[in-house]
Parts: sequence; structure tokens; C-alpha cells
Amino acid sequence: MTRVAAWSVIFAYSHGMQDFTPVRIESPPSGATAIPLVFDSPHSGRHYPADFAYACNFQHLRKAEDTDVDDLYSFAPALGATLVSAEFPRSYLDPNRRVEDIDTSLIEGQWLGPVNHSPKTKSGIGLIWRVLDDNSPIYARKLSVAEVSRRIEHCHATYWAALTNAIEAAHAAHGRMLHVNCHSMPAVAGTVSWVKTGTPFADVVLGDRDGSTCAPEMTALLAAAFRAEGLSVAINDPYKGVELVKRFGRPQENRHSIQIELNRKLYMNETTRERNANYGVLKASLERVMRKLGEYSQTV
Repeated sequence: MTRVAAWSVIFAYSHGMQDFTPVRIESPPSGATAIPLVFDSPHSGRHYPADFAYACNFQHLRKAEDTDVDDLYSFAPALGATLVSAEFPRSYLDPNRRVEDIDTSLIEGQWLGPVNHSPKTKSGIGLIWRVLDDNSPIYARKLSVAEVSRRIEHCHATYWAALTNAIEAAHAAHGRMLHVNCHSMPAVAGTVSWVKTGTPFADVVLGDRDGSTCAPEMTALLAAAFRAEGLSVAINDPYKGVELVKRFGRPQENRHSIQIELNRKLYMNETTRERNANYGVLKASLERVMRKLGEYSQTV
């Protein structure tokens, strides 16, 4: 670990001649009162490793990013919360998947690790993505066992360790923990979605896996707070939350985890990935909502 600022830590490794920082952790600044609130942004990474060796169009590949979600939540440390962000792109490896959710058809040679496919893998977007949102292939090759193992070790394991450490520290210090899994979503459903292609999404989708990963009061508070900002809200429709909220959400132990999907039309041009004129407005709304959640986190 290398300290890069009073409030930020980066986990890094060297791959050949390339320095690559898989995970960034931003903690409350010195003197701030820490609260039991942890944010993570697993899909906003924009560092594309040299060993990715994809064969598709780069701008198309970037559509897999939750671009700028880490920046949208960059106020988190000032609230007294911790923010964990992936620096690698989800198309390289998706940390919001189980390590067993691996597409062996993409691997050259025999994979000796455990395999347990989810519907995500069957759609080509499991632990390591095989296709893009239009079902076009990412690679013109198979991946070696060694490179897949390297991605898991340096990206998946590092991300899960960093987030687990932040969550366990919050719970140990406060006897409770609230975790917000931060994402963005396209304005309408794409080809690999499990809903009809072209279906428009709400401004915000909250996912608590049908009430199993957090107290219902937490979901209700967030829904009301976002609606007070003039945003439309759906709950568990169509996004319920995947592996990270499933792993960390145990409300019976006062461990509450929820996924938040923000509609990209609110803050970006989905074609160019450029921020739009509403970016600052959304970020300010998001901070007001999360301040309310921060206050709630100290009473739950």
C-alpha cells in the first residue's frame, strides 16, 4: 500500500513494465468524524491495462463503464464515509461477480478453478466479459489460464479485500454498517438486458434484492429523498443488486447494503461519455440525499 494523500490509499502492483492501480480507497480526512457508511463504485474504472488485448472498437468497449460514478460520489469522505473504487474497467474483470462466475468457453486450456455460472455468464457478461451490449465479441482470441488467474488475483481479490476491510472496520467501530453499491445504467435497455430492448428506465433504481439486504426503512428513506429531488425512482425493477450487496447485506446483523443505479441520461452523453450540463445538478442532489442517509446511519 502506498499513501498518496491524507485521505486516500491506492493498492498497486507492477505487471511487467506497467504500473497498474486496481483499487482506490478514500477515507474521511484527518479530524473528520467517521460514520458507519461505506460507498463502493466497482464499474467506474477507466484504466485499460495493456494486457487486455481486446479486438473491438474502444469507444464501444467504453459503454460498459459506469463512467464518472466515482466522481459523482467523491463527496463521501467529507461526509465521514469511505469510498472504494475500482480503477480497472468492468469489461476486463467485473468485481460485482462471484469468482466462480467464469465463462470457460473464453479460456484456452483447462480451467481448474471452481465454476458456477449465473445468468450473467450465459449472457456473456460474467466475471470476464465475452461480449458487448450488442452481443458483439470483445476478443478475437481466447484468454490463457495464466492471464485469467492474474486478473482474478490482482483485481477481483484486491477489490473484495479492500471493500471487506472498509466494511468490517465500519461495523467494528460503530456496531452497524450501511453500504451503498454505486452504479449507473443506460437510459434504455440494451440487447443483453433481461428486459425488452429499448425499455426506458427510471431516473434511479434502488436494489435491495427484494428487501433481503437492508432494512426497509433504508430503502424507503432513499426513495423518498430522491423523489424529493424531482427524480423518478423504481425499486428492484429491473436491477435488484448482484454479488456485492448479496455478500455484505445482512440486516439481521445490522449490516445494510443497497445498490443504486443512476440513469446516465441525467449526467452524460452516452455516445461520447462526456458530462452534460446537468452533471453538477445531479451531483448536488446526490450529496443531499446521501447526507440524509449519513444522518440515518448514526441512528439505525
